[in-house]
Amino acid sequence: MNFIRSLTLRQLQIFVIASRCPSFARAAEELHLTQPAVSMQIRQLEEAIGLPLFERVARRLSLTEAGERLSHHASRILGEIKDAEDAMMSLTQADSGAIAVSIVSSATYFAPKLLALYRQQYPKVDVHFSVGNRETLLRLLQDNATDLAIMGRPPPELGTTAEPLAYHPHVIVAPLSHPLRHAKAFDLQELANDTFLLREPGSGTRAVAEHVFRQNLFVPTRSVTLGSNETIKQAVMAGMGVSLISLHTLSLELRTGEIAVLDVNGTPVERTWHIVQSRSKQLSPTCLAFRRFLLENAEPFLEREYAQFGLRRPRRLAEAGGVR
Repeated sequence: MNFIRSLTLRQLQIFVIASRCPSFARAAEELHLTQPAVSMQIRQLEEAIGLPLFERVARRLSLTEAGERLSHHASRILGEIKDAEDAMMSLTQADSGAIAVSIVSSATYFAPKLLALYRQQYPKVDVHFSVGNRETLLRLLQDNATDLAIMGRPPPELGTTAEPLAYHPHVIVAPLSHPLRHAKAFDLQELANDTFLLREPGSGTRAVAEHVFRQNLFVPTRSVTLGSNETIKQAVMAGMGVSLISLHTLSLELRTGEIAVLDVNGTPVERTWHIVQSRSKQLSPTCLAFRRFLLENAEPFLEREYAQFGLRRPRRLAEAGGVR
């Protein structure tokens, strides 16, 4: 195939964004283009390749086999080009340029606030961040499509460097009407008859819950899988069940008293936020400054935000050496 010569970087950029969206309309919003413009670029790309890249499955866009393979290579190509741009930028200054940060959905409740604080200090830096579950972030790291990732468990299966960022407690929440709302220090087995509301497979929160279940030889009678922290919180408040969830997703509900944290033995479950990068990634001075900002500010920020709930860590993360 000689289609490579006819490809443009803009087509690859549009294709990569579209491959992560449920529709061309959503991709157009993210790209600040019209839907026909996105469709035209994808059609031209498919004509150049001679293979369909997308198909519709249950009214959602899905990648074909050719689309999956091209997505992997396109992400790597764009990542390499950004590395080249960063390398050139590093020859000038570290207080400008662009940073690509990926965060797991549980971090969306605090990471934007930290990014806003960073932008106050470095207004010339353009910070782009994307959100996904753990599996999505691993793919972005593998494809060199992101500079840094904020996540829970660092990925041993990839060649990455991970540094502890902040204490990340998980708690069991229940509706205010739960009979054990005011009970003290009871075992997880007492909740065996409750419905447990769980995140989808591939989510770090789901992995924490499954680990806790195995550790306690615990099998809930019923479980329901839900696709987001917001859906889980709303379901808990509606009385559908209980859930093991990140404390850092609960700031609003705890402040307004709309949800109860149960005093289950072994909770809060101690986990750690990490800042992760590909080991082969050459970070620009701008990215290095941003990583340093997160390492210095994330834990004090979260401690201030959640101190009133009485679940602060006894020792600072640096003294404890981090918890996986």
